Amino acid sequence: MIILIHTSKVMRSAPRGGAALTTPALLDRAETLATYLKSLSAEQLAAVMEISPALAGRTHALLADWSVEAARQSPAIDSFAGDIYSGLRACDLSAADRAYAADRLRILSGLYGILRPHDAVQPYRLEMGYRLPDRPYDNLYRFWGESIARCLPPDGPIVDLAAVEYNKTVTPFLPRERFVSPRFLTVHPKTGEPRFVVVHAKIARGAFARWLVTARVEDPADIVGFAEIGYRHDPALSKPRQPAFVCREFEGKGLSVRLHDMG
Repeated sequence: MIILIHTSKVMRSAPRGGAALTTPALLDRAETLATYLKSLSAEQLAAVMEISPALAGRTHALLADWSVEAARQSPAIDSFAGDIYSGLRACDLSAADRAYAADRLRILSGLYGILRPHDAVQPYRLEMGYRLPDRPYDNLYRFWGESIARCLPPDGPIVDLAAVEYNKTVTPFLPRERFVSPRFLTVHPKTGEPRFVVVHAKIARGAFARWLVTARVEDPADIVGFAEIGYRHDPALSKPRQPAFVCREFEGKGLSVRLHDMG
């Protein structure tokens, strides 16, 4: 079973302790893309990424500093810090869990294409949906083509926890029946109806990936057993290959710095 998640905008330089770093499968293409990104001005980045001039300046400096120099790399699983990674909590996975994840967890990335947990990365900012100014980089889906999907096993189930922006790099190239795409809903306190809450769902995706790893789930039929941070399987709301999980009280708030700060 392969577990798909995607990168986050927020990154950090993480400690290198533990398993040895591995080389991203599509590093040569990442270097080509990074070289192009370094040629763009801060003003161009601001327009493409729809960010403030100040953030564009920091992003420009970040990309200018990007390299594959060994001493500056960190494990991918520890380098992203968004809500999915709040749920994943890679920092307290055991060595055995991390070894298991290395074989099964894959991270979809705008710059690197696809990453394994211990692949060497350096902080950057590039979402898959960005439209860069020049060909062949103006459409990253076309740039990556089938190369990301080819990095996945030729058969077996794929638990898709990635956002549509990212999973579109693999879903057109693989049989639909291979994918299982869980949905995460939160009961609205006033209406009592389950609804999609973006931040809750992101944290839940990370928590689900963590559970698949720590519980060593191998059979897609067993994923209905997920019962973390308040979620339970809801058969009535589930569809084939789209199991639904509903929480009445979201218990993942403490995992997210952003939610914690909101009080």
